[in-house]
Amino acid sequence: MQNQRPTRSTNDQLSVICSLSALPFPDQEERQGEGERWSGPGYHLAVLRESQDFWEDRSTETVEAAEQALEADLAVLAAVLTDRWGEPETIDLWPYLGFDSPDPDFVAPEPLNFLCGVAGSMQVWRPAAPGRWLALTIGQADPEFPLQLLAAFGEASSLPG
Repeated sequence: MQNQRPTRSTNDQLSVICSLSALPFPDQEERQGEGERWSGPGYHLAVLRESQDFWEDRSTETVEAAEQALEADLAVLAAVLTDRWGEPETIDLWPYLGFDSPDPDFVAPEPLNFLCGVAGSMQVWRPAAPGRWLALTIGQADPEFPLQLLAAFGEASSLPG
């Protein structure tokens, strides 16, 4: 089963980012589409592009081709966003898993809690919209699941910087 969402153009991906940047954060969890966009208090997340899944074919060639396609999209988007808002900061997501936290009940705020479960790092811009940050990353929930190019907006207070 090699499910794959239709590929969005760079302009379509930028349109999603722009629309999310203008949306207020909702008071409760919301989902739009079939897992394409979700939001909650203090965050928005969107899947900009998704590879096929890897249930039937997890060969190195198949996975590398999917990774390269998403990395190419990420590079194009990063260049556009860098022109708009300057160089991104690379954020290591490991600390947000909470393994090194003295608080055994530590849970990172969203969208960091989701992102640290699917990716190791993210590129972050602090756009002109006050009080927000924007991140791009490539994530994968499990080796058989699709790779996803993700955009996330979060409240500035959730990501000190």
